[in-house]
Amino acid sequence: MSNSASVVTVKLVRSVIGTRQSHRDTVRGLGLRKVGSQATLEDTPAVRGMINKVSYLVQVI
Repeated sequence: MSNSASVVTVKLVRSVIGTRQSHRDTVRGLGLRKVGSQATLEDTPAVRGMINKVSYLVQVI
């Protein structure tokens, strides 16, 4: 990550049990493992799309 780029922090707030496999893969792609885990990511359109896809599982901090 470059220092000039904005970042976004996401937190997994719901379990991925019972969700679609593609949604579980997206959560892992965001760098999240257990409920309550957080990841700080570069704010890009790709990352925003991933967050949008699993918005019911994560919270943007």
